[in-house]
This record gives sequence, structure tokens and C-alpha cells, in this order.
Amino acid sequence: MNALSPTTRSPLRFVTAAAAALALSLGAYAAGTQSGPGPDAGPAAGWHHHGGFMMEKQLADLHTRLKLTRDQDKLWQSALDTMKRDRAAARVDREKIQAQLKTMMQQPILDMNALHAAHMQTQQDGARLREETATAWLAAYNALDDQQKTMVSDMFKQRFSRMESIREHMHKRWEQRQGAASEAAPANQ
Repeated sequence: MNALSPTTRSPLRFVTAAAAALALSLGAYAAGTQSGPGPDAGPAAGWHHHGGFMMEKQLADLHTRLKLTRDQDKLWQSALDTMKRDRAAARVDREKIQAQLKTMMQQPILDMNALHAAHMQTQQDGARLREETATAWLAAYNALDDQQKTMVSDMFKQRFSRMESIREHMHKRWEQRQGAASEAAPANQ
């Protein structure tokens, strides 16, 4: 017989479930960053791991097409340098949080407050780096004339359209798998 009453077990189960959920989400976060994009990965990097190279190539092509003035080119290069520096800093932050997480996971009792604080700090640092990069690129964009802004806008519209078509394709594949799984489930029972 269990010494805990039904009313005592319920809050205990809730706390246990919450702690497990937090640990799993932080573990999934760390695992995702471990297998994340490599050193050449950029903002477009993701499941295909070639985003950094592709983004840099697209930026180089766009840079050539824009025919920037000397002042515009200085802002462009500054934005590019900021993006690369911030990307490297984000990678260092990910490695640091992974090492912290590995150390914490060796403890018999996890310090959920410390795990949460480390996760939140990483989120804040990432937001700061993204804002730095965005500010630098917006300064370069704002220095462009209308014809150059149109070229940039067209490139972004094409990228957005491609991302949307990929998302739709993936959603259709997911629906097909879900449909096949639900059809197979009654047959197995």
C-alpha cells in the first residue's frame, strides 16, 4: 500500500512531470544544437546543413548585382562582418551551454533552476546577437536607392516563396503519412 494519499500523489505527479518535461526540452535543445549546422552555416541553415554556404553565395551574387557605391559597400561589408562575428559567437554560446548541460547531467539531482537560467541566458544572448545582425543589415538596406531596394525585395520574395512551397510540400507529406498511419492502425487491431 502506498503511504501517499490520492491528493498527495497528484501534486507530486505534476511536479515530477513538469521536471521531466523541462529536462527533456533542455536535452532536446542541447541535442539539436549538437547536431546543428556546421561552421559555415548561416541564417538559412537548417536540416540540410548547406544554408550558410548557400546564403553566402546568394549574398555575394546580390552584392555583385547591386553595384554598390563606396559608402554603401562599407555598410554592406560591416553587415557581413557583423553577421559572421555574431554567428561565431552564437556557436561558442551553444558549445558553452552544451558543456554546462553535460556537467549538470552528471549530478544525481538536477538543478532545474540552473538549467532554466542557463537556457534563458542563451536565449537572451541569441536575441541580442540576432538584433545586432539585423541592425547592421538594415543600415545597409536603408542606404540603398529604390532600384537596389527593389532587387533586394525581389530576392526576399523569391526566397519566401520557395520556403512557403517547401513548407506546403512537407505538410502534404506529413498528412500522407498521418493518413497512412491511421489507416494501418485499425488493421493491426
